[in-house]
Order: sequence, then C-alpha cells, then structure tokens
Amino acid sequence: MIAIAESGSTKCDWVFLNKEGAEQTRIKTIGFNPYFHSSAFVADSLSELDDFRGIANTVTHVFFYGAGCSTDALQAQIASGLEQVFTKAQISVDHDLVAAAYSLYDGEPLISCILGTGSNSCFYDGDKIHEALPALGFILGDEASGCHMGKQFITDYLYKRLPADIHEDFEGRYNLTWSDIRPEVYNSVHANVYLSAYMPFIYEWRDSDYVRQLVVKSIRSFISIHVASYPKYRDVPIGFVGSIAFLFQDIIKQELEKHGCRIGRIIRGPIESLVDYHKSKVSLLRTIS
Repeated sequence: MIAIAESGSTKCDWVFLNKEGAEQTRIKTIGFNPYFHSSAFVADSLSELDDFRGIANTVTHVFFYGAGCSTDALQAQIASGLEQVFTKAQISVDHDLVAAAYSLYDGEPLISCILGTGSNSCFYDGDKIHEALPALGFILGDEASGCHMGKQFITDYLYKRLPADIHEDFEGRYNLTWSDIRPEVYNSVHANVYLSAYMPFIYEWRDSDYVRQLVVKSIRSFISIHVASYPKYRDVPIGFVGSIAFLFQDIIKQELEKHGCRIGRIIRGPIESLVDYHKSKVSLLRTIS
C-alpha cells in the first residue's frame, strides 16, 4: 500500500492505493507545516486518529507534499514525524510547489502558483522547479492568499473601515473584539490559519464593491510581485491551485489578461493529479507487497 498526501497549512488530503494502483480509501486531516509543527506534533496528531491506526502498518511507501517543506531540514522534520506513524514505510517528503507543478503541467513549461491559506509560485520546465523569489510567509508575504485577505479584512473591521452592512453582518455573526482577536494573531502558531478562516464570510460578500476591491488588490499584488518576476512570463501558461484561486478564478483571469498573460489551468487541489502521477509509476507500484 502507498500513501499520497498533499498538505497545506490548514488541511491535508491522504489517498491510499494498493499495489495494483486501485484506490483503497481517502482521509482528511489537519495540515502539517514544518514552520509551525514539530515532528512530535505530526506523529501525535496522526497516531490518535482511528483511521490511521488501522492502516498505517500496511503502508510501505509514503509520498508527502507539503507547504513549508522547501529545504532538506524542513522535509526531514516532517519525515521524522511520519516515520513514527508509518513504521514500515519508506518516506518521501517534498514541497507543495512540486505537487502544484505536477498537477498543472500539461506538456510545456509553465508558471505554477498556489493560492490557499498561503501563497507561492515557481517555474516548472517539466523536469525541475525554479523559484524566482522566496516565500516570505504570512507576516511579510503570502500575497493573494486567504491569510493575506483575511488579515486586511480583520484590520478594516477593527478600524471600523468596513461598509456598514458588511460590518453589521460580521459583528452579528462573530461578535469579536480586539481582545478576542489579539491572542489568536500574536500568541498562536496557527495565526495564518485563523486569519484565513474568515474567507468563507468574505466570499459570501464577493459581489460587494468592498470585497471585490480587496480581492483585486491582493491578486494584482501577487501577479506584479511573483508572476512578473519570471523572465518571459507572458510566453508560458500560468496555472493556479488552491481554494482561493478556485473561488476567485474570474478575477485572476481578468487580471492576467490585463497583463497580457496566458491563462493555464486553475484547480482547487492537486491531489487527483498527484494520484494519477503515482498510478503511472507502474513499476514502483508492482514492487509494493
């Protein structure tokens, strides 16, 4: 049995295949990011789940693609936690940029972008990943991500800069004060997840001028900073994965067109394409006992 996992900072999708490549089961867990989660946290979180207790010992290979897994040291941190759960498995940990590139690649080089809880981008030539700029995370970067938009929205709420109808709706549902919000942002390792958690509410108001302007400004920032950092970015398709990209794909397409860019695929998550990718490795699957 092999396990394929695609993890953002918020959630992780797991798919388990038998040696013939047939899907056995799917499991959703919280996301694991080495910037926020230790090896012990990964091991403890998975070990306490009944679904994993029944299947972990049958897994011989784990392919984990995760946010933040950009260096050998960070990959090793996640791998160490997985090894404590999948004790009979060979563990492979790679960056979520690799998962995005695999899922968006369609035979020609492209710029692959992630817009979810966080954001990132790379150029994929069909063989190797090339990054023009570092991902600065939710404090300094993550433009056009759920956290980036959520942070601006919460700031406007606290400064009483929201339109009256949106402010009233938000306050009626959440009844938040600065005292409620402050520890979630400044004293929690999950501040990025907390801020992005308000995206469903923001999306409900997507037809309002305020939200549209918020989203447009954030996406323009991502395009001008990240997409435009790649040479000849107008000559290759630009694809996106992630919940934010999927929900606001109309705005993304409009902004890319304004920049004279080629629009590639926009998908919610890469897990389906990752499963297909690993199913294609027939020789590997046949070695699994």
